[in-house]
Amino acid sequence: MKTLTSTFNTKHNTAPFSQIKLDDYKPAFIESIAQAKAEIDAIISNAEAPTFENTIVALDFSGEKLDRLSSIFFNLNSAETCDEMQKIAQEVSPLLTEFSNDIALNEDLFKRVKTVYDQKDTLTLTTEQATLLNNKFKGFSRNGALLNDEDKLKLREIDTELAKLKLTYGENVLAETNNYQLHITNETHLKGLPDGAKEMAHSLAKSKNLEGWVFTLDFPSYLPFVTYVENRELRKEMAIAAGKKSFQNNEFDNQENVKRIVELRHKRANLLGYKSHSDFVLEERMAQNPEKVLSFLNDLLEKAKPAAQKEFAQLTAFAKELDGIEQLEKWDGAYYSEKLKQKLFNLDDELLKPYFKLENVLNGAFKVAEKLYGIRFKEVFDIDKYHQDVQTFEVLDENDNLVAILYADFFPRKGKRNGAWMTSYKPQYIKNGINERPHVSIVCNFTPPTETKPSLLTFNEVTTLFHEFGHALHGMLANTTYPSLSGTSVYWDFVELPSQIMENWCYEPEALALFAKHYETGEIIPQHYVEKIKESASFLEGMATLRQLSFGILDMAYHAKSQTITDVKAFEKQAMEIASLFPDVAENCMSTSFSHIFQGGYSSGYYSYKWAEVLDADAFAYFQEKGIFNKEVATKFKDNVLSKGGTELPMELYKKFRGQEPKVEALLKRAGLI
Repeated sequence: MKTLTSTFNTKHNTAPFSQIKLDDYKPAFIESIAQAKAEIDAIISNAEAPTFENTIVALDFSGEKLDRLSSIFFNLNSAETCDEMQKIAQEVSPLLTEFSNDIALNEDLFKRVKTVYDQKDTLTLTTEQATLLNNKFKGFSRNGALLNDEDKLKLREIDTELAKLKLTYGENVLAETNNYQLHITNETHLKGLPDGAKEMAHSLAKSKNLEGWVFTLDFPSYLPFVTYVENRELRKEMAIAAGKKSFQNNEFDNQENVKRIVELRHKRANLLGYKSHSDFVLEERMAQNPEKVLSFLNDLLEKAKPAAQKEFAQLTAFAKELDGIEQLEKWDGAYYSEKLKQKLFNLDDELLKPYFKLENVLNGAFKVAEKLYGIRFKEVFDIDKYHQDVQTFEVLDENDNLVAILYADFFPRKGKRNGAWMTSYKPQYIKNGINERPHVSIVCNFTPPTETKPSLLTFNEVTTLFHEFGHALHGMLANTTYPSLSGTSVYWDFVELPSQIMENWCYEPEALALFAKHYETGEIIPQHYVEKIKESASFLEGMATLRQLSFGILDMAYHAKSQTITDVKAFEKQAMEIASLFPDVAENCMSTSFSHIFQGGYSSGYYSYKWAEVLDADAFAYFQEKGIFNKEVATKFKDNVLSKGGTELPMELYKKFRGQEPKVEALLKRAGLI
């Protein structure tokens, strides 16, 4: 246990993964919570009058060990979990919820914070200090400090139950993902599937002591299957299996969890004096309120829907002409989109993959960052890691000073959740005159290398890597004083700007020349492929926009007003109807595995992907105007966005970078919708 509760005796104070035993976690949490409580007690019992330093700053730096421990444990619970770890998560989550409630509902602590807050007009604070003070006060008021004792107790009960429900929801989705496999022994059933995907499925079968090929609901296995396999019945089986996760009336069913989470979120918001969960959440977002979000979504829907319907009709006609399909179903979407894309652009993922060897793409992201921000990445082998697949890098500035530590974890495995994300093991902050540098991680699920081929990425995976790397830059280039305002600690509808803007470089010939090289011949990707990539970037963009908007609309339907949901499936169907193109599939329900909003932090925030696309399209237009590697624009972006974290209101930071508010036209133009 001492491993986790004492100062790490490691290079750059990195996490000592190999020394941690599962049995260490719970005692370490108990000890760290006790220590954090003692730090809070010291703030309260301070005989001196409350000041910005002895109350607000002290509070921000309290619980440092606990935060570090939590980040290690919960990051590994996503990237390298097991049954025992999930059991520990269920045990420690209520302890953490209780502790954070102890702080949020501590009257003596709130009195001190309020005393400083009430003097704010007489204090000479920097912008960052004023933001911290405002955040700390709101942290209490938004978490029930102004409630009476009876309501405070109700709030605690709601928070404890919500913490457990969210964990259970996620565990159910993971269990359903792991429980399904499609075992195929007849190779003719795999007609159309690329060799790489086939080889991966064969390796998987071998690892399970089975003949033939095994496919799972993990994205690198699932996506090629539904995109390329000609056998429509098998595509249907896979698509339905993916769509009915936790919607099978079995022990992993999430329908009741969805209803209860929605109900409790509304109760909590009402208790705190808000009309709805969305009103509560959006107070702390650029969008400000549900009306503004719904107006944003509906405005985009109105502009994108005609294009989407036209594209859907084109795709339907194409499927009919090719295979006599009368009605396009959900399991046909990816398949015929890929076929039509090949016909129109003569470009498919298999043609491009040889140019996108994982190591080269990662190197390309590094080179782009070096050209823009003057940092370089040096792979090191003396930093502890939690799995052999993980790579570790020191990030250095032009003077060889340490900027950050970067962990990169790219391949799927049992115990690692689906998807791609960036996270942090240690934030950046300045304490005792020392600028503590951050430890950041990017986690993806790419096709692993096989016996005959390195890991070759689809173009979609290339943009995913750049996306997560953009989040990582936001974390790595942080330069703020206080940990709670550092890096990606920004409004949720601003956090996707640094990630989404990075994807733009994947379409630029000047950037592609740095890394898109054939893994066997070293030949740079041919110019006509680059032109086709750019052309095809807005291929079926109307349909893609509608799909994304439908998720945002569903999220707001659940959270923008208090309601009783009797039937999750019926509720979802009605909410998404306005943005649906494909016929409904009776066996499927998205809500029961919509982890972003029911397990992650995206409730009332799913719109932010589109919101951030407007920001990123507008911001990248500025780069294009001046040159995609223009140092002046890059420095403005680094100084006003990447390094500033949550120290100022996002719109103010954006205007300092861009000189104006973002325009939605930039997105519509890039998407080919105007």
